[in-house]
Amino acid sequence: MIAKVLSTIVTTILLALIVKLGWKVLNWAWLNPMKLEKSLRKQGYKGNSYKLLRGDILELATMVKEARLKPMPISHDITSHVMPFDNHIFNKYGKKSYVWFGPNPRIYVMDPELIKEILSRPDEFQRPKQEPLRDSIIGGLVVSEGQKWTKHRHIINPAFHLESIKSMFSAICSSCSDMIGTWELLTAETGVTEVDVWPYIDNLAGDVISRAAFSSCYEEAQNIFRIQKEQMELVLQLLFIIYLPGGRFIPTQANKKFHKNRKELHALARSIVDKRKKEIEMEESNYDDLLGVLLESNSKEIKEHGVGMSMEDVIEECKLFYIAGSETTSSLIVWTMVCLSLHQEWQTKAREEIMTVFGTGELHFEGLKHLKTVTMILNEVLRLYPPATNVLRTTIKETKLGEMTLPSDVNIIIPILNVHHDREIWGEDATEFKPERFSEGVANATKGKGSGSFLPFGGGPRICIGQNFAMVEAKVAVAKILQRFSFKLSPSYKHSPFAMFSLPPQFGAHLKLCNI
Repeated sequence: MIAKVLSTIVTTILLALIVKLGWKVLNWAWLNPMKLEKSLRKQGYKGNSYKLLRGDILELATMVKEARLKPMPISHDITSHVMPFDNHIFNKYGKKSYVWFGPNPRIYVMDPELIKEILSRPDEFQRPKQEPLRDSIIGGLVVSEGQKWTKHRHIINPAFHLESIKSMFSAICSSCSDMIGTWELLTAETGVTEVDVWPYIDNLAGDVISRAAFSSCYEEAQNIFRIQKEQMELVLQLLFIIYLPGGRFIPTQANKKFHKNRKELHALARSIVDKRKKEIEMEESNYDDLLGVLLESNSKEIKEHGVGMSMEDVIEECKLFYIAGSETTSSLIVWTMVCLSLHQEWQTKAREEIMTVFGTGELHFEGLKHLKTVTMILNEVLRLYPPATNVLRTTIKETKLGEMTLPSDVNIIIPILNVHHDREIWGEDATEFKPERFSEGVANATKGKGSGSFLPFGGGPRICIGQNFAMVEAKVAVAKILQRFSFKLSPSYKHSPFAMFSLPPQFGAHLKLCNI
């Protein structure tokens, strides 16, 4: 009798648990998405009807895969090639639209005032806690929130102060000189050569971040860069499944390699941090690079307040230094060369300015602020070819945005590339290369639309901490290249901007270099 009662109780409990779990799954997979879709449509948003579990992800992945198969015509109007699915949605439903990433809706916000509002309220519009594409490649400040982000930003800030960057100036110049020396060897015999400059620029950015951040050279960091690039390629292979429930745990060959790489990358970053800590403790090293300044700042924070960053946190920031410090800057430099190849008059103007400030001699840090034309060119390249093509935020509760009331758990896409190419913001020449639009600064270039319309490094309190470092590196690279070479597109050049972590040229950048 007792056994029968116990059996009945256990059966009842199991059934209750199954029903509870089933309800949770039903709510997550169907009821909540349908509720969110109804709410968004009431707010005036349009999009495809929700498809159980997969949403729009298969259609998105198919369009991205097809776009990778061939280059586009040479033009700065790149949105349909770089973001084919987003462009398809805009054409079908207009700017006020949404897409489905699995059971999660993502709304597009392109109004500069609303963008400014979102980015200025980071506690209300946070980065999604779970974002497979982002979390698979980067961490650190990019994924931190709340008090953790505030403390980490405070600790890391000194590493990116202008004085710290100034102390790294010679390392940046040395890396650029090495690349220029290689190109001079290639042109030594005839004075001209046809070369894919992308691998050299990619290596340059890696060498700069290795020297300036970790006082090492590119060769020592090449395993980290190799793994990070491999991870980005693997993510593209996994795009069909990564947003599906449990997709990351399906034992495909790509998934297995991906998880193995994550462990190896973490181990490499840990060894770099541990080695530097020991060198500093034994007074065999100083604090004159990014990692050194970060460790010093963290040590000071712990002494003054008792709590700082853990070594795991420092390791995550180092991984972020490597990928963000190399990918974004290399993208800026290579597209600057492509744009100056297409617009020779601006190449001439930039070279004349550089020769006026530096002549043919060595660069000096103070001279960079006099490169007004170069700055205009870099800003225009950042507008047309932003390193990050979008920013993702989410609501953590029902939230007011402008005249709308957004429910909790709605992701927001700020499509930076589309905003930068928007004719309503920039005028009818929005897809043309016109650096003169920045002649009176960024504020005047946006025609009164404000900071929400120019977002190469994000915006608000969470604006990219490394933007000054990136701009200094880009100015040095462009100045040194233009001192020694003129260049134009090769007949074999294929226009192929492609969104990964940044916006690299998928088929390289084949140019004709000519000694001056």
